[in-house]
Amino acid sequence: MVDFEAMEKQKKELIPLCACPQCPSWIECKEKGGFCFESIGKSKCIKEENGCICGGCPVTQKAGLHNRYYCTRGSEKQLSK
Repeated sequence: MVDFEAMEKQKKELIPLCACPQCPSWIECKEKGGFCFESIGKSKCIKEENGCICGGCPVTQKAGLHNRYYCTRGSEKQLSK
């Protein structure tokens, strides 16, 4: 069973650490980042991969994530299928 409450708590704790706005692929369009979370998913604005800093993001490190380019390719869960 999925613990949605725990997922939301983790998201609220980690989103402030998100490095997405500093990424070379970032496009300002009122999104806040956090594309690695399944409940957020891919960006609706970012279409080009111009560099990726996911590997150095505190969220990636604290959550034990392994993929890159969440903004264009999807969440960790989607990419791990």
